[in-house]
Amino acid sequence: MSKIWICLFRGINVGGNNKLPMKELTNVMLSAGLTDVKTYIASGNVVFRSERGEQEIEALIGDLVETNFGFRPAVFLITLAHLEKALAENPYRNHEHQGKAQHVFFFKAPPTKVDHDLLDSLKADGEAYEITDELMYLYAPEGIGRSKMVEKIGRAIKADMTARNLNTVETLRDMAAELEG
Repeated sequence: MSKIWICLFRGINVGGNNKLPMKELTNVMLSAGLTDVKTYIASGNVVFRSERGEQEIEALIGDLVETNFGFRPAVFLITLAHLEKALAENPYRNHEHQGKAQHVFFFKAPPTKVDHDLLDSLKADGEAYEITDELMYLYAPEGIGRSKMVEKIGRAIKADMTARNLNTVETLRDMAAELEG
């Protein structure tokens, strides 16, 4: 029985680094036996179906990108159920500002360190966050581009992570749900 997966890449197609053309990536993934491959925007979001296990898929995708595009990106695999849970438990889901004002940071494993004092000292007026073992919710009504907290997040949270805004998370959920049918 095949399972639906959402793959999030970290740090691709930003700042001119790690170019990963989505159409070519789709073809490479299809040729490797992954099915119903669909990408969403160029920042590295892929929804697909596979009968393989999580670690096998993660290694396969890393190998495919390295072989075909010349670099090995960080790959985060999540399920539709995990995405739905993240959305349902979003503490800011009823806030006035949604979409790009809310972000979800997905952790590959629970953080080894979280410096709440540093995060709180960097937090701008109106910003709020909540951290679990699996992710961090960030509410930044002024956007994350100027956020001091986001700028120094790697100092405050020791974890392998990647972030998506609420619009992207909801779209990926909808794409995965459509595949589930």
